[in-house]
Amino acid sequence: MLLESFLEASVRRHADKVALVCGRERVTFAEWESAANRLARGLKALGVRRGDRVAIHLENSIEAAVAVFAVLKAGGTFLMVNPTTKPAKLAFILNDCRARALLLPEKRLGPCAEHLSESPHLAAVVVVSGSAAAREEALVAGKRVVAAETLLADATLADDCPDKEHIDVDLAALVYTSGSTGQPKGVMLTHRNMVAAATSISTYLENRPEDVILSVLPLSFDYGLYQVLMAARFGGTVHLERSFAYPHAIMQRVAAERVTGLPLVPTMLAMLLQMDLTRYDLSNLRYVTNTGAALPVEHIRQLRQRLPHVAVYSMYGLTECKRVAYLPPAEIDARPASVGRAMPNCEVYLVDDAGQRLPAGSTGELVVRGGNVMLGYWERPEETAAALRPGPLPGERVLYSGDLFRTDAEGYLYFVGRKDDIIKSRGEKVSPREVEDVLASHPDVAEAAVLGVRDLVLGQAIHAFVAPATGAAPTAQELLRHCASRLEDFMVPQQIHTSDCLPRTPNGKIDKQALRAAILAPAPCTPPGDPGDVAAAVSAQEIGYGSGW
Repeated sequence: MLLESFLEASVRRHADKVALVCGRERVTFAEWESAANRLARGLKALGVRRGDRVAIHLENSIEAAVAVFAVLKAGGTFLMVNPTTKPAKLAFILNDCRARALLLPEKRLGPCAEHLSESPHLAAVVVVSGSAAAREEALVAGKRVVAAETLLADATLADDCPDKEHIDVDLAALVYTSGSTGQPKGVMLTHRNMVAAATSISTYLENRPEDVILSVLPLSFDYGLYQVLMAARFGGTVHLERSFAYPHAIMQRVAAERVTGLPLVPTMLAMLLQMDLTRYDLSNLRYVTNTGAALPVEHIRQLRQRLPHVAVYSMYGLTECKRVAYLPPAEIDARPASVGRAMPNCEVYLVDDAGQRLPAGSTGELVVRGGNVMLGYWERPEETAAALRPGPLPGERVLYSGDLFRTDAEGYLYFVGRKDDIIKSRGEKVSPREVEDVLASHPDVAEAAVLGVRDLVLGQAIHAFVAPATGAAPTAQELLRHCASRLEDFMVPQQIHTSDCLPRTPNGKIDKQALRAAILAPAPCTPPGDPGDVAAAVSAQEIGYGSGW
């Protein structure tokens, strides 16, 4: 099955149903399909051929959702580039994958022009939502530039889908993620990979055409992208928001639009838990999901108390295979720290450092088998070989996640930490997640992050970064006493840093690299909900020392 068939099948079933909402725009499945077909033909007219990479550098919008399916229908491979990406990094990505075409908003054309001239493989730039003056075809930085409106208005383009030459083992998408060298690397996902992942997730979420999903997650984050892909599969409606800067407005939207599904990341939930949720009619909300980072157990408890009718799905995944595991909502109260077991059509197991399979109750690296596992990293053979290794069956390759988990006697998974994030302090191994959970359980703490910093005496010192709850001002000593009463001595942080908020990546995760930099060079705080600037946001207002040191 090809990924674009999701939309094509929903058009046959729900042609006049609203599929996409962004601001005041509402688009039906039939309109989405027609626009994607016309844009696909336009891209082919610009020279896009089977397998060509097409970069989509747009914020959450109807145009971005249309562009994804247009590239697929043209036989190309799409890559979503976060709208906040700087021009130099954009040029690196374009050159790394030798992108043939780029879609971007008019406002980004000028700032990016100089760097576009350094992309020799880029043949065409499609300007989206350009002004009337920009709608005439032109040359910028030696590239052919044409407005999307011009392509869609071309009377010679038909509304039906172009003939298909590609098959399901061809690449559907490249998803760029952080590389070990500091430069992003492209995760290669085939149509088969993405169809398998979307089918499994929408199956365990029990999605149906009546579902209305509201997503503020950027489409460059696969968590956000899959909200659109899955809705196209099951015939649901997706509301695309561009920011979580105003949580009150978002929750009003959830109530007014009778939203049934709300995907979250921990930072968003931490903000919601500081609000009076009884102000909003959330009776239609059927489920919330979380991935990207584990939810603190205390936050799960509070969410369950405030919205007992809402199913909570704690999930785990990584870009290289999209999703791995989920915890059935019926288990959330009994196992709040778990991310569950393998999702449908996926197998997971733990191995030791020698690659030997471990029994239930052990701690080891998580290995993933399934149709959702990536093809590899784009032109990174060494990194691909490190991640994809021989599996149980002859000729197969399985994904070594790089994440440490433990399992209980029934096989439920509990995240311990990235193998390279485990803190080694005083000769002991410390899981940042365990310390973060304890800090988050303090009533005056909204968010917490923990990392290890090189120390000549300890090996690594444990630094904790805390954002207080609204109106609260916990001292470092209070937090240290809280930790000391709940953690083993070697796990108590040596230093506590507090700030009004913690920096986040464009995907909404707490940015631990920025926190590490902040230890040496504190910088102003990034406003909540603003993913555009992930500079360090920590002000070391108080510093305490763990017991015994």
